[in-house]
Parts: sequence; structure tokens; C-alpha cells
Amino acid sequence: MTLYRDEGIVLRTQKLGEADRIVTVLTRRTGRIRAAAKGVRKTKSRFGARLEPFTHVDLQLYERRSLDLITQAETLRPYGEQLVTDYPRYTAGTAMLETADKLTEEREPALRQFLLLVGALRTLVERDHDPRLVLDAFLLRSLSVAGWAPALDECSRCGDRGQLRGFAIAAGGALCARCRQPGAATPAPPTFGLMVALLRGDWEYADGSEPRHRVECSGLVAAYLQWHLEHGIRSLRHVERSHEVTKERA
Repeated sequence: MTLYRDEGIVLRTQKLGEADRIVTVLTRRTGRIRAAAKGVRKTKSRFGARLEPFTHVDLQLYERRSLDLITQAETLRPYGEQLVTDYPRYTAGTAMLETADKLTEEREPALRQFLLLVGALRTLVERDHDPRLVLDAFLLRSLSVAGWAPALDECSRCGDRGQLRGFAIAAGGALCARCRQPGAATPAPPTFGLMVALLRGDWEYADGSEPRHRVECSGLVAAYLQWHLEHGIRSLRHVERSHEVTKERA
């Protein structure tokens, strides 16, 4: 067995036997790994909450044929503790973890996806921006890293940078009036502007956007992501629910 060390974000866990867990981690160097954590479900486990979702951990592991074995775990930052009391931020974070899981391959290095996830979780807990904006920015940038960035400031068909009149997922994003297809969505111009701002990290523009354009942006981003993944992101349903609850309370 080969001993190695890496840092990562815990994406999810599942029970293994009576006291163990399988932990899925997106790591800095190795990529997404699945590893066994022995006795972690016991009350007196030495790992405790270090291997819970959202936790940024430093790990020591033995590489094995099937599941690697975690032998040490040190917490670098417990993002979960800061998100669990804020439902909109928690659900946005959960959608980020699920997306990172779906957009990476097991044991394939994914440094840019790892850094995006760490940055997005840090931004969530800092509470400087609306959590749905942070989530949409993460989703757009993750799609870009995966090679699926939507065309937003030019027509995805002809490259025209004139007035954009539509958005079609199968076409790859924005469409000009000449290339617009029947059934394509017709986002407002500020919605296109918001999506570009989120992709580029222009938080001044994003924070000043109107709620209706944020809602339209979120719908397009979610639909575009799930079309490329060819299956849904279950956590996004909870994000929508938390958004509705927030609107009702407002």
C-alpha cells in the first residue's frame, strides 16, 4: 500500500458497515477520490466532524485497490459549521458540492474545479453577496472549466456581437435575431449582462442587479447545467424552495 497526503473538500459521505463511512473528497492534487474512514460513526471517533460535507481537510491516506483508507484527517476550515444555520446558504453550498461531484472524474486531477469550490464556499460564508448569485457564479465558472461555457456576449451560431435576442441551451447560449430558433428563451438584456458579470466576477454589477433578472438568470443557468450533465442536480430543488421561502418572508 502506498501512503500519500492531499487536501480536499468533503463532498458527501455514506454508511459502510456498522461504524465506518465512505467519504467522497475533491482533492487538490489527486482529483475526486472515495476513501474509507474506519470507526468514524462511533461517538468517540478520533475523526469526529472532520469528515463531514463542506469540511476543508488535510488527509493522509493509504492507496488501495478499491477504497483508499484515511489514516489521518486535520480540519483546515469547517465551512459546514458556518453554513448549517443559514438555510439559503446551506442549500446553495449543497448544490455546489453536488455539481463538483458530477463535473469531475474519479482520480482525475481537477485543480481548477477544486480552487473554484474552495473560493465559492469561502464567499458563501463571508456573506457579502446573495447566496443565489454566488451559486450561479460558481455554476457558470465550473461549466467554463469543464469546456461548456455558454456564449453570452456574442451569438453562439454566427458570432455576431450585436443585439442578442434569444438563448437556446442546445445551441450553446445566446442567439442574435437572425439565428434565433423557435422556442428559444428571450432573456432581458440585463439578464445577459448579469450572467456575463457572474462569469467574470464583476460583483458590483451583480449585486446591483434587479430580482427579476436574478430569477431569470438562475433559471437559465440551472437548465444549461443540467442539460450538459444529462441528469438533474437534486440539490437545486432545495435552492428553489429556500428562494421561495425567503421571498415570502420578505
